[in-house]
Amino acid sequence: MLNPNSNPSLPPLFVGCPMWTHPKWHQNWFGTAKAGLADYAQQCSSVEGNTSFYQTPTQERAQQWASVVPADFRFTLKLPREITHNHKLNSVKDILAAFWHAIVPMQSKLGALMAQLPASFGPEHLPQLRQFIEHYHLPVPLAVEVRHLAFFAKGAEERALNRLLVENKVNRVIMDTRALFATPPQSHLEEEVQQKKPRVPVNVIATGGQPIVRFVGGNTAAINEQKLLPWITKCHQWRQQGKTPFVFIHCPDNADAPALLRRFITLYNSSYPDASLPELSFASEVQASLL
Repeated sequence: MLNPNSNPSLPPLFVGCPMWTHPKWHQNWFGTAKAGLADYAQQCSSVEGNTSFYQTPTQERAQQWASVVPADFRFTLKLPREITHNHKLNSVKDILAAFWHAIVPMQSKLGALMAQLPASFGPEHLPQLRQFIEHYHLPVPLAVEVRHLAFFAKGAEERALNRLLVENKVNRVIMDTRALFATPPQSHLEEEVQQKKPRVPVNVIATGGQPIVRFVGGNTAAINEQKLLPWITKCHQWRQQGKTPFVFIHCPDNADAPALLRRFITLYNSSYPDASLPELSFASEVQASLL
């Protein structure tokens, strides 16, 4: 069983990828013809569940997911787009209730539910967000990701957002795409990813007890490491403050996400060996060493 916390005096640091399966992971990472959530959960302590954004799982599927992961594994699921992308956050109680009914078998293994709001959700919609938060009574921490640039300008609009989140202990999701946009795209895939991912400033703030960092790397290893390093220090500071951070590593081709996640873990462990995280192991490297 994976233990994300080697130092019992500190809260855990949960780490993972934006998915639990990828065709290229089967042989290279897990060393099997087919791999799934159970294999992933033996190496990572959390996952960013994006599928729930597009389709609510059945209760049977949620039960199956919960049954194959260790007790200390945590899912971070996105709320359905019917909730977050209709600009009517104050009138989605029934949709939220139906979503919770579907995923309730996962309750003990949920790290947070994430409301990813579109760039069109601006300061004028804050009253709706306030109403949504006031009516959110689920026993799982809530996290909110915003993309409207007014919420990154360090002005009155951002202060109002942060104050709302702090007062209600709601986590503000931090999206770090600096490494992705540090160089011109080097492939068609990277160009496509740059067009899809938000290019927003990185405002490092923990408005709740479970800060979530979504780090999107590029195709340049040195730049990825340069941008990752500050998160090593910050995540450890958060743990020392009694917070439980979550870090999810993305790449233009998420086939490479496990390798970048491993680099994050290695950097963290070399900086804080007394609070180390379990290292990732790659079957392809084990196989190569036997040749």
